[in-house]
Amino acid sequence: MNTKPILRTCTYTALCAALLGASIAHRASARTAALNALEARITDAAISADQKTYQAVQQRIKALNDRGVRVADYFLSKAQCWLDASFHEYTRNDRSAFPQASLSESEKIVRALETNMTPNPGEQTPLVNDAARLRDDLWTRLDALKRHTGFACAAQKTACAEVELVHAGNEYKQQGWRHANPYIQIAEDLSSAAQAAAACPPPAPAPAPSPTPNPALPAKRVLSADALFAFDRADLSTSPSKSREKLDQLAQDVQQVDTVKQLAINGYTDRLGSIAYNLKLSERRAQAVKRYLAARGVRVPMVTRGFGKQSPLVECAQKNRAELIACLQPNRRVEIEIAQEMPPYNQGSKPPLLSRTPRRRKLPPSFHTPCDYPSRVLPSACAH
Repeated sequence: MNTKPILRTCTYTALCAALLGASIAHRASARTAALNALEARITDAAISADQKTYQAVQQRIKALNDRGVRVADYFLSKAQCWLDASFHEYTRNDRSAFPQASLSESEKIVRALETNMTPNPGEQTPLVNDAARLRDDLWTRLDALKRHTGFACAAQKTACAEVELVHAGNEYKQQGWRHANPYIQIAEDLSSAAQAAAACPPPAPAPAPSPTPNPALPAKRVLSADALFAFDRADLSTSPSKSREKLDQLAQDVQQVDTVKQLAINGYTDRLGSIAYNLKLSERRAQAVKRYLAARGVRVPMVTRGFGKQSPLVECAQKNRAELIACLQPNRRVEIEIAQEMPPYNQGSKPPLLSRTPRRRKLPPSFHTPCDYPSRVLPSACAH
């Protein structure tokens, strides 16, 4: 292989311009990303086809990030770093199998993330193209970081350091220490940065969920007196059991809500009969409801009032008595007003109308994870 400059410049200007330009959307493919054969990489058509292959994998990485996989995720970072290493060597006219092998590693990790496959191939870091294994001390340090409690903070740099060690081993195997040394330095810098990042404080335990308050009861319930009491009576014991189901439900609801402070039970009659009689009848009916609720376990304070024919809901003028009684039925009722104490908002919370949902920041169309060493050719996302 020809001697290559250390500066990471782009050999193929047209390829670089296209990759740094507008991104092109490509669907994820089950087919392994493949570059043209070495002998074919001498024409514009071949280079353009390889450019599209790199673009396709980059777009799949971006799509995973858009779907919610974090940029700092170990596997997504490793896929990006393999892709970067492959493209870096491709643009420096590496005629070995390293560009294709590195690209294949990136694509395998991407495919596993797309299909939720476990274990992910990115758990391993193969020495592609028969790369030499250099610096066992760095490999040991990186393996220890992956078991560290702060690994989540160091995952990105750990993944890229592993790829750079393979990159260095490939250079050493082909051209010796002089060409491997810059990549060893990159791996050292990344592993040191990963160690520092792993010292991040452990994530705070999730706060215990606040008990969900029982929903508030309606402020008022209106019960038909005709359903509860026989005509001109105030005795619930003679009413059918089905007619008392609403009272049973109210007693159950009140006992399940600890914010109820008082029940006001108000009885009403129609306008037929004398004022004094109707007042007494409405009061007796209100008291009958109170006794019934107390017998069903209601312990909150209850007050009763009889209003007689006051506050009618309907006005009727029928001449026929039976028709008039039927028309006045809504006025014969028992109203139960429920006084409640509304629970305050939790400390630090805001009323629903004032709350806002934070937006997740999206990355540019293409992004690059290893931000701590000279830029590769693929677009960068180092402006956090």
